[in-house]
Amino acid sequence: MANRRALSWSAALRDLKDDRTRRQDVREERLKTNAGLRGAPALPLSAWRGRSGRRYVVGVHPAGGFDVDEMAEAVVIAVRRDDTGIAKMVSVATSKESPRDHLCRTWLERVRNGGATEMHVHRLADSEADRMAIADDLKADTVEPAQV
Repeated sequence: MANRRALSWSAALRDLKDDRTRRQDVREERLKTNAGLRGAPALPLSAWRGRSGRRYVVGVHPAGGFDVDEMAEAVVIAVRRDDTGIAKMVSVATSKESPRDHLCRTWLERVRNGGATEMHVHRLADSEADRMAIADDLKADTVEPAQV
């Protein structure tokens, strides 16, 4: 007598579809880099997957050394990492061509006090409307985007 497992393909496909819809939360997807390729250090890159399923590549910067000038025409994600290395979004902000210095500094201080250890910067959006759409896509239920 052979032990054969009957597989219901319709049930398996339904489960895969349900799994895909359940995973549509905002999350970081670490990128693999070519560390030490031809002697150059690896670029500190990562990516975030929005609620729509779109992926946004970001440059990773330490929160302590992050300067207001780096926020011009960008989507900035303030991130806190736990002990296991999992990224937790603290806040999302967008900025115009010339960010107002006072508002940027206020936002930076607020997210640093909120525990942010890294700033993830996405610079590939062409317009202010695109940046706002990205911030909305990345907004988790508990995180409110800011425009500075």
